[in-house]
Amino acid sequence: MSNGSRRSPDTDGVIVEHTRIGAWLKCSAVDTRTGLEVSASGPVTDPTAVERLAIAKLKRALEKRR
Repeated sequence: MSNGSRRSPDTDGVIVEHTRIGAWLKCSAVDTRTGLEVSASGPVTDPTAVERLAIAKLKRALEKRR
């Protein structure tokens, strides 16, 4: 998996970026409306789970702001 960013297909208004760091993957999720950014990391072998975690963290952070 290469480094890069894209719009998340399961969440409107979220940009997701993956960065590989050795055996680890850092996934950042940014809400395009507020600019709020969170990140999660995990094994590079399971990028889908790391992305789900980052999106869940972003949703939780957005709920706290309300």
